[in-house]
Amino acid sequence: AAGFILGMTPFLSLQSFIVFVFILFFRVQFTAAFVTAFFFSFIAFGLDPLFHHVGKIVLSTPSLYPLWETMYNTPLIPYTRFNNTVVMGSAVVTLFLSPLIFMVSLLLIKKYRNIVVTKFKGTKFFKAFKASKLYKLYSHYNSLYPRS
Repeated sequence: AAGFILGMTPFLSLQSFIVFVFILFFRVQFTAAFVTAFFFSFIAFGLDPLFHHVGKIVLSTPSLYPLWETMYNTPLIPYTRFNNTVVMGSAVVTLFLSPLIFMVSLLLIKKYRNIVVTKFKGTKFFKAFKASKLYKLYSHYNSLYPRS
């Protein structure tokens, strides 16, 4: 889900930096997050017209003008580039879709672990790798710093 947010929002912005720090701080799998971000960045490019339309609606709502003015006059907030229609639209769409992406990701990961990983553990290659010193070193390291 963090990779989804990183891929759908423009890269050089404050919110991307915050998501990047989140990935590093909470031990999110770095490679998976960036592969996901890479994949979703191509999808986001195609969805820019939708993001522009959503952002234009949100930014041109008269009742939100005082909020936008306050945000623009607050330090650091203008670095999010929220006043850009594509940035605002991608932020709104991403915030609404992130819980769904998170739940679908959990479901897919559980299925992957049950189907693919169990088949892989039964292969001769994995059994030979499990007997190696490298795997024993990894197993020792993993017992020192277990995943929660």
